[in-house]
Amino acid sequence: MITYSTENVKMPAIRRRDTSAWIRRVAATYNKKVGEVGYLFCDDDHILDVNREYLGHDYYTDIITFDYCEGDTISGDLVISLDTVRSNAEQLGKAYDEELHRVIIHGILHLCGINDKGPGEREIMEAAEDRALAMR
Repeated sequence: MITYSTENVKMPAIRRRDTSAWIRRVAATYNKKVGEVGYLFCDDDHILDVNREYLGHDYYTDIITFDYCEGDTISGDLVISLDTVRSNAEQLGKAYDEELHRVIIHGILHLCGINDKGPGEREIMEAAEDRALAMR
């Protein structure tokens, strides 16, 4: 089950049923099933608090992914700052909706086993995001 909730922000204008079906299609391309996935859309203040409390990081970010995967079933909590998504979209010259969906699927790709911190991994993640966005 995929759930969507908010903290300190209005729910973004996403088509939840379509988004959930898209997430399942993307996961299936990695031979994964979707278990319990929870999205929490929030503001910068909340994601900073989460980043400090759970990861010991003192900075803003667009998404934090908590991975609870078991076997071929992906599960996790994904915390997304809509403030940072909006500012990133502006800085990159992208539409807010496109950047929001990129971040939504970025967390799923992490749960599918794709990393983006090591050498060359960022490019692999960006290519996977592009393929996933093309499936929307």
